[in-house]
Amino acid sequence: MTNFVVKTLANAAALAVAIWLVAGITLDDGSTMGRRTLTLILVALLFGLVNLIVKPLVKLLSLPLFILTLGLFTLVVNALMLLLTSWLADQFDLSFHVDNFWSALIGGLIISIVSWAANLVLPDND
Repeated sequence: MTNFVVKTLANAAALAVAIWLVAGITLDDGSTMGRRTLTLILVALLFGLVNLIVKPLVKLLSLPLFILTLGLFTLVVNALMLLLTSWLADQFDLSFHVDNFWSALIGGLIISIVSWAANLVLPDND
């Protein structure tokens, strides 16, 4: 349970940095800071579920592209997972939005780096 909370907090931190740095990724409906924080945590949970359920299937189906590009296709898959999260957030009426593929590509790269760093810093109690 603790590991789940840690990973969700790492995802939330990574998403917050991407929202802050990438103009095409937004999380704002004019509400209070508390509401935005709750929305960010819900989006982090949604992003975690997408990465847990959909990402392994996409990686398996695109394995030849991973091999052909020496792993660089991971950036494209991360961007697609971020776009899927944006679409799902819209379905759940959450104020998270990714404008286009290029914003998602840069955001996915930022999220990967920040999540990796956050998981190094945060405790991992399995």
